[in-house]
Amino acid sequence: MVDAAAVPLIKARLAILAGRGRFPVLVSTSAREIGHDPFIVAIDGEADQDWSGFDHCVLRIGDVAGLSALIRREKIGTLVLAGGIDRRPRIRDLRPTWQSLAAAPSLLRTLLSAGDDQMLRAAIGVLERQGVTVVGAQVVAPGLLGHAGPLGKLGPKPSDQADIAAAEQAALALGRLDVGQGAVAVGGRVIALEGLEGTDLMLERVAALRTAGRLPRSNGGVLVKMCKPDQDERADLPSIGPDTVTNAHAAGLNGIAIEAERALVLERDLLVAEADRLGLFVTGLRSDDKRRTQ
Repeated sequence: MVDAAAVPLIKARLAILAGRGRFPVLVSTSAREIGHDPFIVAIDGEADQDWSGFDHCVLRIGDVAGLSALIRREKIGTLVLAGGIDRRPRIRDLRPTWQSLAAAPSLLRTLLSAGDDQMLRAAIGVLERQGVTVVGAQVVAPGLLGHAGPLGKLGPKPSDQADIAAAEQAALALGRLDVGQGAVAVGGRVIALEGLEGTDLMLERVAALRTAGRLPRSNGGVLVKMCKPDQDERADLPSIGPDTVTNAHAAGLNGIAIEAERALVLERDLLVAEADRLGLFVTGLRSDDKRRTQ
């Protein structure tokens, strides 16, 4: 076990605001491995894991007053956002504190019109006004970050490089618009961009294009996921898991590339085993600040 003092950014008790998927479980398990006893705040209607092994409660999205009371009661000093959220809070979901009312007009504008990253920045601001420090999941679970180079037995071939380059630039352009983090290129041409539906449904669209004959059945292709150029890295880093590999294979792709040290690899052992079994490469791209500002 790593001494909790080795992670100085975590002050007082750690809480994890948990949405859907296995990601919050992985972060919570890692927190225990470094000596913390995390309190799980499961978002009602979003969190879908069994939290009976942890101190936990269920709160509705937008219940700032309830969260503020919990922070005081449990002496929470640090909070991590982990897991997916399918819907934004609606105005009727909001239960502000008196302290947070001053920010209400700007928060409402954000709810109505902002992109995902702006929305997350606003949410982090609301949380930090309750007296906690919000840190990225990678602070608690650094082992989830993808490294540069191949993760499994296979690496990209020279013929894959044009697809990687095209999809990478498309993903970065999409990120500048605060829309999505992923793109697919086939034959050096971008053929799919990630929207609000997420990566898995984008890959389903690519698979449907193959089936319909809109793409050559044997022309490969690459999925690339990149951190948004101005992204707040405390939330919503691009991520891949075993299902991403399975869906990329179903879409006829040759592999997946992610931004090294700025993207999460969930259930790494299972992901690598699935990629090796299906003959796909999964690789980390070294960050390049010049390339990101083009």
